[in-house]
Amino acid sequence: TLKIPGYNPEDAFRVSEKLGIPHYLWDPAELFEKKVISYFCKEYLSGRTPNPCVVCNYYIKFGFMLKKALSSGASYLATGHYARVEYCQERGRWLLKKGIDDKRDQSYFLFMLRQEQMPHILFPLGSKTKSEVRQIAREAGLPVAERSESREICFIPDNDYRGFLIAREPDAVKPGPIYDLEGNIVGEHKGLAFYTIGQRRGLGLSLGYPAYVVDLDYKRNALIVGRSDQVFAEGLIAEEVNFIALEKLTESIEADVKIRYTTPSVPASIHPLEGDSQVEVRFLSPQKAVTPGQAVVFYDGDLVLGGGFIAKRLK
Repeated sequence: TLKIPGYNPEDAFRVSEKLGIPHYLWDPAELFEKKVISYFCKEYLSGRTPNPCVVCNYYIKFGFMLKKALSSGASYLATGHYARVEYCQERGRWLLKKGIDDKRDQSYFLFMLRQEQMPHILFPLGSKTKSEVRQIAREAGLPVAERSESREICFIPDNDYRGFLIAREPDAVKPGPIYDLEGNIVGEHKGLAFYTIGQRRGLGLSLGYPAYVVDLDYKRNALIVGRSDQVFAEGLIAEEVNFIALEKLTESIEADVKIRYTTPSVPASIHPLEGDSQVEVRFLSPQKAVTPGQAVVFYDGDLVLGGGFIAKRLK
């Protein structure tokens, strides 16, 4: 078990005790602070919207924890992610696939997995639905069988992003002007870290039309707003790209693309750029609220081709 903010390891201890297996507690506090919490704050304070779960999976769960497990004599690390890992003889590669429970699928957060990690990873929940998992836990008498779910970020108390950022970086969160796309000042924002592309609520504006956040200008500490149709983008540039189902992208391909966890994937074309770390994505139809900093993941059916982080929108 990892000792991380917002998580009580007592549950894991009780389950281990019930199953009669050893329980180990590892503390990655310094690494978690550097790779997850500091990243989270830096991204928000630079006008981007971070995805800490993706970064935590890469550095903490399948970095730190996998190494600890293997060095302790284990052959595998099993986690509760709703996803599947399979070896494909034809491709000669390990593949990541969606979990069969569409509502719980977490493959979106796992696109950074590497081939050398995947032979040692087990996702036993990936072939089951949430209700089936709960029933198995009940029948086994596990003390966490009825535990409620949480979609909040583990290290943010009460999901209060604003309070967390102000406490961490009190001088970095500053009010500034709100501009419309014609360059007129139409209001004042409370700090760029508290806004994201496509946001409508909480702007405090009365412009005669519904206003949406269309851009965050970090250099001017300015928030840019526009009409709903001005929030759409034709595509995006993705950076820090990692492909799983193929070694690298050598030619343009068609894929289903997911630009945030809570929205369905959409058809798009993916084009290689110079170097292996960036690609250009062009949507079949314009998409709303393409948000720099968020993960973008490429699918072929239930197969995860790869993914990256959104660097910029293509208008």
